[in-house]
Amino acid sequence: MITFFSTVPGALILLVIGFVFLIKGADFFVEGASAVAKKLHVPALVIGMTIVAMGTSLPELSVSVTASMAGSNQLAIGNVIGSNIFNLMVVLGSCALFSVLEVAEDTIKKDFPFSVGCAIALMVMGLIGNTVGHIDGFILLAAFIIFLLSMLKAAKKSRTDAAALAEEDVEKEIVDIPTWLCIIYIIGGAVAIKFGGDWVVSSCTTLALKFGMSETLVGLTIVALGTSLPELVTSIVAARKNELDMAIGNVVGSNVFNILLILGTAGAISPMTYLSVNAIDTIILVAFSAVVWLMCLVKKNLGKMQGVIMLTLYFAYLAYIIIRDGGVA
Repeated sequence: MITFFSTVPGALILLVIGFVFLIKGADFFVEGASAVAKKLHVPALVIGMTIVAMGTSLPELSVSVTASMAGSNQLAIGNVIGSNIFNLMVVLGSCALFSVLEVAEDTIKKDFPFSVGCAIALMVMGLIGNTVGHIDGFILLAAFIIFLLSMLKAAKKSRTDAAALAEEDVEKEIVDIPTWLCIIYIIGGAVAIKFGGDWVVSSCTTLALKFGMSETLVGLTIVALGTSLPELVTSIVAARKNELDMAIGNVVGSNVFNILLILGTAGAISPMTYLSVNAIDTIILVAFSAVVWLMCLVKKNLGKMQGVIMLTLYFAYLAYIIIRDGGVA
């Protein structure tokens, strides 16, 4: 059986099974966590930027940490950068095609700049010594804790704010399930995500070796797409239900979590080599973030035209990295 999964057909089957476990595991985790948040009367924007963002980032966490522990560092870094670019351009771009995304003032003034700052910090750390090491990892984790505490503080303020009453309609969209079932969903989802991550890393490593693809390209494309499916599905569903704050908060929050929590954890466990191609991809992530941020500043929303532009830019980037891979060692 193990020998079969070392072949191309076996690796493809294992990859699909791994993605199913990742996506369904994240789905159960998010449903359980969101139901708990509803019981605590946490507003939708905060749910999107914390619980839902963290839940939909669990596949990236599982894959990147597993890859780091296995020594596949380029898969770990490529997965995070690729997922962030996919989240920003494809997830938000697709949501904008379904419904005009009104962007909150706080998101424009605080959340987007902070997300850009995280990407820049990653690039600076990587360029210093060409590695994201133990110290860098602990710094990123410390920043993540500060970010999480600020979100919890915002949640506490919202619960006492009269404006929080307007969130009641949004909370009704979250399924109210018993506490014991929430716990089963959360634990079961986490277990499925763990095994799914192991299988995705194993199968992707096999495919990369068989087809002569670099781990960077695999991380930026196949793994990034697979691990970002929860964000894509969650945000599109939220947009179609008119839960626009949750849709935007999920993407921005996931991008922050991916850099601070995931690469922070992976770096703290095992130092990761930061290549020149990683720096280029990080610069592209910063540039794309600046473009989307500027769109939000100009119109205070993202509509169909902006969605088309974002998707076009992403596919141009995708073509670039596929062509570039021929020269990546």
